[in-house]
Amino acid sequence: MGDEGIVRGVTKQATPGKATILALGKAFPHQLVMQEYLVDGYFRDTNCDNPELKQKLARLCKTTTVKTRYVVMNGDILKKYPELAVEGASTVTQRLEICNNAVTQMAIEASQVCLKNWGRPLSDITHVVYVSSSEARLPGGDLYLSKGLGLNPKIQRTMLYFAGCSGGVAGLRVAKDIAENNPGCRVLLATSETTIIGFKPPSVDRPYDLVGVALFGDGAGAMIIGSDPVFETETPLFELHTSAQEFIPDTEKKIDGKLTEEGISFTLARELPQIIEDNVEGFCDKLIDVVGLENKEYNKLFWAVHPGGPAILNRVEKRLELSPEKLNASRKALMDYGNASSNTIVYVLEYMLEEDKKIRKAGGGDSEWGLILAFGPGITFEGILARNLCA
Repeated sequence: MGDEGIVRGVTKQATPGKATILALGKAFPHQLVMQEYLVDGYFRDTNCDNPELKQKLARLCKTTTVKTRYVVMNGDILKKYPELAVEGASTVTQRLEICNNAVTQMAIEASQVCLKNWGRPLSDITHVVYVSSSEARLPGGDLYLSKGLGLNPKIQRTMLYFAGCSGGVAGLRVAKDIAENNPGCRVLLATSETTIIGFKPPSVDRPYDLVGVALFGDGAGAMIIGSDPVFETETPLFELHTSAQEFIPDTEKKIDGKLTEEGISFTLARELPQIIEDNVEGFCDKLIDVVGLENKEYNKLFWAVHPGGPAILNRVEKRLELSPEKLNASRKALMDYGNASSNTIVYVLEYMLEEDKKIRKAGGGDSEWGLILAFGPGITFEGILARNLCA
């Protein structure tokens, strides 16, 4: 499995007592999938020759805007577990055996990158928040991550399971609360996901499964969160000012997932992008009011939006009348990694920092205030009003 780090830099002082993101990191499995080759490979691996389903997947692969993704699934796994490609086979035990190991390894590697970028000793981590919708076991991945990193057994752990695409921002909200209520603490937030838990052969009875095949990817992300940075040894990237969570009444079946003997089955309602469009402005306004912007000056903010798919990004952009460049980081993360569920917000924030560095080098300046957003099962909106300390 591979990993990557990010460039650090800061120009602004953090507000005393407010949580800040002090480092980011990410990791991926070795298998890189080019979108242009996905269709033939998927139908070959699942021994399916249905031309209509193949054409449908080819169309979806173009509309998702995804170019590359990383996945745990590979030929060796299918050789060892050929039943994963058999329709209706009871495979949840095999899937969890693969997933539990894979998400732990990726979470460890992403955390190690993050810790290296942070620069302080591992022993300074006091809390762990672990997020995943790709495993199920007792004890959970929070313990295996802590053990794999060599953290102190007295580490305080929190685990968030099955929060879906909003899990990364939900974990950030929890880490923010921990950091601000425990002065001096340092929280390691790790997210890790793999699509093997829901991998299935194509079926005319489940045509919507092809959306997931065309859209979702695997990987892990990590952040370190703490208040009152030590400027001799730490580089705060974003200040987490105010957080909010809200579910939209009577929409709990619009993102519906069930763990069955065949793995996880997800259904996403066609009206999901419309529901997000109808509710995103009111949700964001409650957070933006804290800054005191007038006349809905959304383009004065930065926007780190979880890229659930191009339709969702397009609807958010339309409703808020955002300039196209405002969602560049989200669209680039989608293009390079697909929708990697809870991890993706880490990739979006990393791309934002890379863009900021280019803007500063050219003598410009970017938005100081902005929103970190994600949408998940519920339908649940997660949001954090933040300051870009590198802008």
